Amino acid sequence: MIENAANANTPMAGIKLPTPTPAVQTAKKAESKGGFIWGTGRRKTSVARVRIRPGKGELKINNRKLDEYFTRPQDINNVVAPLKATKTESSIDVFVNVNGGGITGQSGAVMLGIARALKNYDPTLLPSLRDGGYLTRDGRMVERKKPGQSGARRRFQFSKR
Repeated sequence: MIENAANANTPMAGIKLPTPTPAVQTAKKAESKGGFIWGTGRRKTSVARVRIRPGKGELKINNRKLDEYFTRPQDINNVVAPLKATKTESSIDVFVNVNGGGITGQSGAVMLGIARALKNYDPTLLPSLRDGGYLTRDGRMVERKKPGQSGARRRFQFSKR
């Protein structure tokens, strides 16, 4: 019996190809070192190492509370956005070590690290994290300084005479 009538004249017309299996993972919680799930986030020159575990909603960054470490509201909102999108802010404890860069870069790195850890913690949260854009790495970096210029694009002042 011919599997595909439209391509009956092709040499492989009678061969039935295996259907690809969907890449959907079952909802299982991954266990990692010491009961923590890890996620790494980077932004500009900042690197955040994030550990999450089931808990009461505690969030510590460099052994300080969130509002003690980040004072600007947009940075605080940036950090808790993946937790709010997945509705897990009161059921997961988050511990973060972040270094390098400035405040905004660090908040972006923490956001990506939390999102990656949540993805490893429960694969059913993946669609809501993807829809919010929390799993996308922002690859913009500072452009390097070029020789013969005072900066990346800025040139020395030109004198006609």
